[in-house]
Parts: sequence; C-alpha cells; structure tokens
Amino acid sequence: MPLPTVADPRTDAETLRLTPAGRAWRLLASGVVLALLLAGSLWGDDDEFPFGPFRMYSTRADPNAPVVSTRTVALTAEGEELKLSGGEVGLRRAEFEGQLDRVQEDPALLGLLADAYVERHPQAPDLVAVQVVQRRYELVDGRQTGRFTDRVLVEYVLEDDGA
Repeated sequence: MPLPTVADPRTDAETLRLTPAGRAWRLLASGVVLALLLAGSLWGDDDEFPFGPFRMYSTRADPNAPVVSTRTVALTAEGEELKLSGGEVGLRRAEFEGQLDRVQEDPALLGLLADAYVERHPQAPDLVAVQVVQRRYELVDGRQTGRFTDRVLVEYVLEDDGA
C-alpha cells in the first residue's frame, strides 16, 4: 500500500504563505490572549471564565472551616419537611443556588417552587410554607464532627386558597 504524499512547500505551487502583516496580526492576537489568561489567572474570578479560573477547582478550602449546604424545603401543617431540592420541582440545585440572591429579594418566588411540587405530586399533603435553609457542618481536619447548625435564609408563607 503506497504512503500518501505530503505537500512540499518548496515545490508545491498551491502553498500560500502568510504575509508579514498577517504574521504580525497573529502574533498580536496570541499576545492579547496570553495577556488575558495571565491577568485572569492572577486577578480573575469565575465570572471571567475562560480567562479567569473556576475558584472551586483552583483553590483549596480550609479543612477546619464549616461546610455550607443549602436546601429548599416545604412545610406541611403538621410540621413535616418535604424536600424541594433536586428533581422534585424540575430545577437543579446549582440552578437554584445561582438564583438565591433573587429569591432573597423576592421570597414570593418560592411559591412557584411549591406550585411545581404540587403539580408533580398531586397526592402530597397541603403545604403551608417554603423555606431556604443553610446547614453549616463543623469540620476538624477535614472531617465532620457531627455538629451542625441550621439557619433559615428565606421563608415564604403560602396563602390558604380556601379549598
């Protein structure tokens, strides 16, 4: 089986050479991209990606600092907590946490989560409130101590529809 032929730039008439101006533009563009990557690596944050690093991958957490876990729960009249995180309402956790500032400004948005839950779980008990709760797990040397604290960040009391 014969080997494929490779074009020889010295003898191939179809070879196009880059002009000096073209080389200068490519060198300038490469320099700008490299400068942005360097500046982003030194001073950038997640919002500047791909020129800034993802902090979750580029930094190390303090092994003695608490770990924070955010969850969303609905409360029934009996005080039972129903999980509204994950696939229970059709919204991924990261998507919800990305909107947390917006939810804190307008707690009525939690009512939409309750509506989505009831739509997906028609046999669920009546809901009276929705809460966003942050749990802080205490760590020592990167291991859980078994101690944690819960803090309600946002609460929305659902209106009684009279049914």
